[in-house]
Amino acid sequence: MEKNPEKKDGQEEQSGSSSLVQKIQALGQTNIPTAPDSNIHVLSIIGQVEGHIQLPPQNKTTKYEHLLPQLIAIEQNPKIEGVIILLNTVGGDVEAGLALSEMIASLSKPTVSIVLGGGHSIGVPIAVSTDYSYIVPTATMTIHPVRLTGLVIGVPQTFEYLDKMQERVINFVVNHSNIKEEKFKDLMFAKGNLTRDIGTNVIGTDAVEYGLIDEVGGVKDAMNKLNELISQIKGTDHQEVIQ
Repeated sequence: MEKNPEKKDGQEEQSGSSSLVQKIQALGQTNIPTAPDSNIHVLSIIGQVEGHIQLPPQNKTTKYEHLLPQLIAIEQNPKIEGVIILLNTVGGDVEAGLALSEMIASLSKPTVSIVLGGGHSIGVPIAVSTDYSYIVPTATMTIHPVRLTGLVIGVPQTFEYLDKMQERVINFVVNHSNIKEEKFKDLMFAKGNLTRDIGTNVIGTDAVEYGLIDEVGGVKDAMNKLNELISQIKGTDHQEVIQ
């Protein structure tokens, strides 16, 4: 027999109220829309891509140590048949960005990316690493040379290292998109497009025209394309079983 049922009811009410406050603080709403069980996994790359140095707490970041294990888990999970990559990033650490790009490109499952808002700097190779890429009409992609912040010791050696790293970025983008190397380098080293800086800010339709992104489109287009790619793989697997 309960000695103090009123206290228990009060605790449950307080717990429910606390949960409600947490939802409002985190999401700005009380009811959270929940998606049904799906064969498609959505991976968000937002803010700044964080590398080996931890960024300040006020920065919105995508931590590669969080995403790399997720990508391995996606590859191993038989229930996940396709992946959508949502991008709204200013760029960040080059090696971390290239690691994410290579991981996405080497997945055996169909992948589709959507550039929303921005897919700048190292966000460019991440955007083109998927099987098919979309960009919304108002989104932008900044293409510029590799930069370095902080103390530089041994300038010639550092410049050579940055030059080789830049070549890795260029080669990846060219190999995973339809843009020509000469055109990509022209955009990267263009003068006057970015105020007092070198590079180019490419808007939605221009990114498609240059061959950097496959198509202008949004969520509906990306979902339709991913389901189409999944169906193609299922059809191929079925034919192999029959044969």
